[in-house]
Amino acid sequence: MTETADRKSFAILAKEHHRSLLAYATALTKESHTSRDIVQDAFVVAWRNLETFDVTRDFGSWMRGIVRNKWRESLRKNSRQISLDEETLECLEADAKQWDGLRDQGGVFSKLEGCLKKLPDTLAEAVKAFYYDEKSGEEAARSLAVENATLRKRLERARSGLRECLQH
Repeated sequence: MTETADRKSFAILAKEHHRSLLAYATALTKESHTSRDIVQDAFVVAWRNLETFDVTRDFGSWMRGIVRNKWRESLRKNSRQISLDEETLECLEADAKQWDGLRDQGGVFSKLEGCLKKLPDTLAEAVKAFYYDEKSGEEAARSLAVENATLRKRLERARSGLRECLQH
């Protein structure tokens, strides 16, 4: 394969996997800015080591491995972050593989959007304020004119409904 073909293939795969890798990194770090840095660094490492990629393997799994390594490197550099045990990492990897499977059905994010539309408006608005707009619990509750406890309950119900929808 030529270098130009490699670049095009890599660009397509990077675009296809970027959001799921960000979600995976955020699950590891619990910080959106750190997860963005880790994913960006992972893509740089992947690009530099593209010739070592075994095309018989899944690109998403390979990239998650690089993201995990970058996250561990970040943990060593920044002792404030909390390390996850291997069992939790294995669960995250299993979840990521399940989400990869949804990509073949139009993508996890488009399926999630469809599920979000099926929720009652009050639950969907809570999800959008808290997750999409990245407001704190207090800010989201205030913007929806509800108590914090009401927001937490709506988010709990929304997550349950979304989980149920995504599993079917």
